[in-house]
Amino acid sequence: MARGRGDKEDAEKYSGLLKLVQILSFLVVFVAGIIIGLATSAHMNTYFSSQAQLFSTSTVTSFQVSNSKDNCSQARTPCSELDCLSMNVFLHPTNLTHKLSDDELFWRASLTPYKKEYPFPRVPKVAFMFLTRGPLPFMPLWERFFKDHEKYFSIYLHTPPDYYLNASIGSPFYGRQIPSQRVEWGTVSLAGAERRLLANALLDFSNERFVLLSESCIPVYNFQTVYKYLIGSSYSFVESYDDPTRYGRGRYNRKMLPHIKLYQWRKGSQWFEMQRSVATYIVSDTKYYDLFKKYCKPACYPDEHYIPTFLNMFHGSMNANRTVTWVNWSMGGPHPAMHEGVNVTEGFIQAIRNNGTLCAYNAEQTSVCYLFARKFAPSALEPLLNLSSTVMNF
Repeated sequence: MARGRGDKEDAEKYSGLLKLVQILSFLVVFVAGIIIGLATSAHMNTYFSSQAQLFSTSTVTSFQVSNSKDNCSQARTPCSELDCLSMNVFLHPTNLTHKLSDDELFWRASLTPYKKEYPFPRVPKVAFMFLTRGPLPFMPLWERFFKDHEKYFSIYLHTPPDYYLNASIGSPFYGRQIPSQRVEWGTVSLAGAERRLLANALLDFSNERFVLLSESCIPVYNFQTVYKYLIGSSYSFVESYDDPTRYGRGRYNRKMLPHIKLYQWRKGSQWFEMQRSVATYIVSDTKYYDLFKKYCKPACYPDEHYIPTFLNMFHGSMNANRTVTWVNWSMGGPHPAMHEGVNVTEGFIQAIRNNGTLCAYNAEQTSVCYLFARKFAPSALEPLLNLSSTVMNF
């Protein structure tokens, strides 16, 4: 009996110690949990604080301004000091340098305000877009043409990427090269360069008309006449016609079906002029440009077919179906005639200005059908400068 009572007391002691150990273990785990929780909370606070600081720093950095007071792209001065969200910076970019991809550029250029009224005194401008292989031999002639009309035009240059145009600071061509890509004659890269010029010009909301020119183009009227003619037109000037020969319909690829049908296929001069709404449609297109990129290859020339076909399919009512750039195809072959200095006379320029034919302008007929002309060799510069004041009136 005594042994049984002793065993019972030992069991009770063991049970009490076991409970005490359980209570102490629970307290240890509880305290450890509190310590781990506090440590984790402190680490998370530090992490998110650093991320917030990083985000704040990158935001300020990305909105710094460049050396130009009106540009916020590559900056050292915080935007808060120069108001980089000002209307002037948004509406009239002064620095044409940017790092946008074509897709980003075309998306940005396709933005169109739904509100029709402008919250600023808008003076419509003509965008002169030069697609060149390098130098501009007629830059002195164009500088004379543009003189004293700075409020009414913008200039954009698409040159080879590694080419730098040497223009003086006072020239309207100074700093007007856009980010460009290499262009090969007869390939879709020509149409791509045209769209790139349009997109960069569309970033300026004051640009209302867009004319494509080459380094061999010249004006045959003064700026006032050209500006009034283009701004006053209700239509774009894009040559677009049905050519039933192998040089027109013969270039059509049936793999473009069902998106582009043969009866919709058009041909026209590369050297166009168009209004802002039409330019926006062109840069907004992806589907049909990709079709031309895939299926229109030599001897199909996208620069002669893409825009004429696209406008014929969707915006034909906005087009005058003619070009305002005179070209001499009388010699035949894949390229127009080149006019040297000896060919440039007063009678020659007058014949371009008024060749005795009439063309449609809005709802009327006019004898002024061509505002520009090509192709002219560099040797034509001097005689053209001599005739500019007496014949072309600038």
